[in-house]
Order: sequence, then C-alpha cells, then structure tokens
Amino acid sequence: MTTRRFSEEYPNYDENENDVEAYPPVDPPIAIPPASQMPASQPAAPRNNRSSAHMPRTLTQVMNDANERVVRGDLVDYVPMPTGFDPLDGFIGGGLRKTELVLLGGAQGIGKTIATLQIARNIAMRPEQYAFYLSYEHTETHLMHRLLCMESVNPPDIDLSRGIKLRDLYQIIVAQRAKEFMGRDGGAGSLQQILRENPKTAPALARMARYADRLILVKASPAVTTLRAIKEMTARLCDATGGNVTVFVDYLQKIAVHPERPRDENDKVTMIVEGLKDIALSLDVPVWSIVAADRDGLKSKRIHLFHLRGSSALDYESDIAIIMNNKYQILSKDHVTFNPYTARQYRDWVVFTVEKNRAGRSMQDMEFQLHGQHFSFDPKGQKVQQQLIDDKVIET
Repeated sequence: MTTRRFSEEYPNYDENENDVEAYPPVDPPIAIPPASQMPASQPAAPRNNRSSAHMPRTLTQVMNDANERVVRGDLVDYVPMPTGFDPLDGFIGGGLRKTELVLLGGAQGIGKTIATLQIARNIAMRPEQYAFYLSYEHTETHLMHRLLCMESVNPPDIDLSRGIKLRDLYQIIVAQRAKEFMGRDGGAGSLQQILRENPKTAPALARMARYADRLILVKASPAVTTLRAIKEMTARLCDATGGNVTVFVDYLQKIAVHPERPRDENDKVTMIVEGLKDIALSLDVPVWSIVAADRDGLKSKRIHLFHLRGSSALDYESDIAIIMNNKYQILSKDHVTFNPYTARQYRDWVVFTVEKNRAGRSMQDMEFQLHGQHFSFDPKGQKVQQQLIDDKVIET
C-alpha cells in the first residue's frame, strides 16, 4: 500500500502563512491570544525557525544550532516532561519529549480520556509549560467539570473522603442557583462564586486555578477539524509560548482529513498518524493521541497494539505506544497463585503496557488504580506482580 506524508498532502503549505481559505475553519473557531497576552513566565519567542524545518542543513549547522540553544539555557531537548505517572515515566525515559508521537490505546470505558486529561493537567501544572487538548468527544465545559472532580481528590495525594462526583457537582450548582432564584440565603449568582463558596468545591477550584491559564481546550469537530487546522493552531501556540506546548488529541480516528478522499479507513488512519508525526517533528512538540481499538480487539481477552483501529502506520510512526487493559480481565487464570475471590479487588486497576518504545524497553506492564467516579487515576502505580494472560509461565 502506498502511503503519503502529511507534507505531501499539502505541498503548497507555507509554515509562515496563515492563509487557510482553501480549508474549512475549526468549528467553533479558537482564538489563540497573541504572545503579549499569554500569561507565560518567559519571553514568548519561537524556539526554532520553522520555515527551515524541512530544509537541508549541514551537520555543522545542526551542531551550531544545538550549541546556541544550550548556551541560552534551552535544555528541553535533553530534559523530558514527566507525565506524573510513576513508574510510566521511568519506562519511557523520564517523560514526554519534543518531536515524539505517543499513542494510547484500549477499549471503551477503560479510562483513556481520564488518563490523557490528567497527564495534560500535570504538564500544565509546570510554570512554563502549556497543554493543548483537542477533544472530539466532549465539550470544554464537560472537561472542566471532570477536572473539578479530579481535583477534589487531589492526585497524587488521593483523598477520596473529600472527593465529589459529577452528579454531586451538578446538584451543588443547581441547588445554589435555586436558592438565588427563590431569594433565599443571598445565594451566589455566578458559577465561580458558587464553587468558591461551597466547602466541597472550593479546594478543587483553587487547585485548578494554578494551571487554568496554561491548559487550552478545544471542542474539535470530526467534520472540519483537519490536520491542517490542528497544525496551524499548534504553530500559533508555539509562537505565543516559546514552543512550550504539548498536544493531546482525543481521539485519532475522528480527525478530519478532507479535502483528501482516503480509499478506506486504513488509508485515512495512515494520513492522520503521519500528519500527527509531522506536527511533532516540524513544530518540535510532543504529541499524545488516543487511538480506538478495532472490533477484533474489543472481542479479544487482551488488547494489543495490533488491535488498534487502522493501518500498520500506527506502529511504524509512533515513538511510544501504550495499551490499557483492565487487570481483572487479563489476570492469568492458569497461574498457580490465581484466586478468583482475591482477584475481584483488581476490577478497578488498569494495566498500562508499553508495547513500543523507540528509546527504551518495551512490553513493560505497570498498574494504576482508577477512581472512575472522580475521573482520576492514582498516579503512584507499580510494576505488575501477578501473572497476566499472554505471558509465558515457566514450570520448575
């Protein structure tokens, strides 16, 4: 099968131009603030010259450019950004790195969006880092509500006794507005005032305020939010933040590819994954994308990288591929230590398997406890100790 690079899909694309008249706008359009209005703690300047991103350079030029960045104290090429999930960061070399494409796969409801949004939040918690989260599944308001529930348990210092659920959050807002409408208790009128004055939501709102200016959310449209639009928005954010942006996509198969007409879904996925990899390389940013599993994967006992929906380009183009499975479902029933009664405690645990890792070891299993009602993982995970299916049991 012949594959096409993203740069080949748009041969006339100029990195320095903002002319997108030939492509439909993002719906709704996102207004990226100018560099002077971004609340960055450092001067907003492009980290590299993107106009020469695809131009040939001598090794001497490459070395001189790298030398200048180190002299300026720009060490982002050498210092990864931790995801905040241990021991995941240890297995992938310390965290996310610029120019890398990370794929996260698994079945529906396993917690892919929860993990991705939590990692985006962890990145944005760093004073000079920005997270750009594109969701084809949820509105920005719904993601905000999820973050409030997550912050109520305050990961990594998980305290479930203070946690609020989505239903609780809605009841607090509606009840307080009802009081205001009825003229009782001088009820609060605005959402922020309601959240600030309620003892259950006030701590979560205060925690969320620490990174609210550095987490950029977009309700993407599967009809019009194209690779071209994603690349342009990311480029503008790079210009405004000095290149300190990590891109999160939820999820890959819903990215629009028109005006191109892919032959089939494999062709479409090839175009998308190559386009995301091109964004990571040409804009010098990490890209993290959720990928859905195919029908065979959903029917299998344990989902693997080859079960992700689309073409083999997912394997070829990604730098890191992580697959999520419910621990209870993939515990080996043949192992001598398996106990069906004690195994039930693992229903709320999710196994993250690094199935591809260009810079380190692959096929590493680690587990994290999911607190689904609070849209949060306990990031203090551990390496899986029990036998899982697909593993070899050596009899002695």
